[in-house]
Amino acid sequence: MRVPRRKTKNRFRGLLSRIKGIPEVIHFPGNSVILLPHGGDFFPALFMAIQSARTTICVEFYIIKPDATGQRFADVLRQAAGRGVAVSLLYDAIGCFDTPAAYFQHLQAGGVRCIAFNPPAFSRLHWLDVRDHRKMVVVDGTIAFLGGLNVGDEYSGYGDSVHRWRDIGIRLDGPVAGELQRLFWQTWRGEGGPSVPEQHDSPGQAAGEANVVIVNGTPHHTRSVIRNSFRLAMAGSSRSIRIITPYFVPGPRVVRSLLRAVRRGVEVRIILPSISDVPLVQIMSRAYLKPLLEAGVAIFERQGTILHAKVMLVDDRWSTFGSANLDFRSFHRNHEINVIIDSRAFGEQVAALFEEEVTLSRRITLSENARRNRFERLCGWLLTPLSRFL
Repeated sequence: MRVPRRKTKNRFRGLLSRIKGIPEVIHFPGNSVILLPHGGDFFPALFMAIQSARTTICVEFYIIKPDATGQRFADVLRQAAGRGVAVSLLYDAIGCFDTPAAYFQHLQAGGVRCIAFNPPAFSRLHWLDVRDHRKMVVVDGTIAFLGGLNVGDEYSGYGDSVHRWRDIGIRLDGPVAGELQRLFWQTWRGEGGPSVPEQHDSPGQAAGEANVVIVNGTPHHTRSVIRNSFRLAMAGSSRSIRIITPYFVPGPRVVRSLLRAVRRGVEVRIILPSISDVPLVQIMSRAYLKPLLEAGVAIFERQGTILHAKVMLVDDRWSTFGSANLDFRSFHRNHEINVIIDSRAFGEQVAALFEEEVTLSRRITLSENARRNRFERLCGWLLTPLSRFL
């Protein structure tokens, strides 16, 4: 039996207030949110905003590739720096391991300040697996772009092939952008980035009706803020939970949160990739499907492309976007940035996007999951101890 809507709504607000009570979680009202449903929408919007920048551009990406999209990205950053805009780029040293040093040297020669996050060093090998997995650009402290997209050709299309992945981004206008900029500078200074003059971008004015909660995940937390925010949102659901994720290694706590939601009468649907760029993680994820399928969770596999989008929608109102996957690495080992958006109008857009993805996906049955071959089941069992690091 479903819980009365008013009770669940009040409970959900209470749970969200608990999320907001965590120091790493900050709430900003009065923002505008634009859904950029494909990489083919995201990058043109991002490049246009960079070309219109007046004071600052703060860029943080896990992967930047030197292909056509990466070269276009470098060009617009150099052009902005040439106009006198203060451009700062933070990239992950391991994520960009295959990107030639000449790419970043070319940016620096054009006036873009660049630093690598956590480059390998013998003095700190125990921190080698701690990565900056964020994907974020903040322009003039008033406009921010977030999502699952790195910079590269495979992220830039419309999810129509294994060479053009399925991914999603958003643009945020309003006060929340200023806080995202502050978090960028916090990471920049933590990595020993060169001192820069204090930027005095005007605080973002109210730009819309969306309330936005920033969830700043780092590996220094004894308890994962990213995981807790997912679980609290799941616990507050009264009607539906819809999840799109490329890497599903959630651990028993998240699985229990989903099963409790099902027992409350919540409809839970999850879209996973049919083809993964990390096959070992896909094998591990299937070990978590049995109890969910037995409970009635509808699980689909996206066909025809590699799924890389990261979205959760609760009750068609509360949507989570950002860099974090539902896996141990995002919970415990990576620097991640997520936002929870409270907007009925935006939630309806995300719900429509989810339904479109379902039509392009194939539902997985319990019997099909049980027929996994012995080798795959053995691999899943053997890899379980490594789940925090994959």
